[in-house]
Amino acid sequence: MDIKYFSCEILKNLYLFIMNKNTSLQKSILIASAFVILLWIIKCWQTYYTIDLYQLGVKPHTLAGLVGILTAPLIHGSWQHVLGNSLPLILLGSLLIYGYPKSRWWTIVIIWIFSGIGVWLFARDSFHFGASGLTHGLFFYLFTAGILRRDKRSSVLLMIAFYMYGSMVLTILPTEQGISFEYHLFGAIAGLISAIFFRHWDPKLKEKNYSWQKQEGIDETDDLINDEWQNKDSED
Repeated sequence: MDIKYFSCEILKNLYLFIMNKNTSLQKSILIASAFVILLWIIKCWQTYYTIDLYQLGVKPHTLAGLVGILTAPLIHGSWQHVLGNSLPLILLGSLLIYGYPKSRWWTIVIIWIFSGIGVWLFARDSFHFGASGLTHGLFFYLFTAGILRRDKRSSVLLMIAFYMYGSMVLTILPTEQGISFEYHLFGAIAGLISAIFFRHWDPKLKEKNYSWQKQEGIDETDDLINDEWQNKDSED
């Protein structure tokens, strides 16, 4: 079999798999985990060849630093750094991909690009890198969308995200030296804006009607009330 044809078929099937609107929770976890594996591969490659990739971070107010808008979320300074972002990316990324099939990819792109632009424009004069801006954007999207939409699925996703990573509300402020709170802040702003803008994009789950909610029961209650009023009128 032709290698080029085989490679194209793999890429085609991968694209259809990722872009499928009816993504199950298992597929969502698989997609989010694949991205995290990519981050670990980059970190392993960086460590094995002793290459420092900090230049691929966002450097505010420099032309070279503009490249970091695209590459910074892929770079991590230490194993602890990439480990700290891995679980939030898997959990929050899976919730977004599963719960918001129409807006998920637009949301991720907006968070990725907007957070980098915000850091380039307003952050301190240093190299900023890591996927924490993306994790904060995902959290604030799930949090804000759950409040605005108020359907069952969005509410459940909100509660899971807040139970696991509610502390992200505080980490958008400067807390420790060496941590880019600016990436956290602008990622959060991008997630919040995306949730407001896309709040009507995704369909809500259909409400189930149970036997005790049938219209006949309501009609019988109304008749009973009417009879009571009629009896009262006759007595008066």
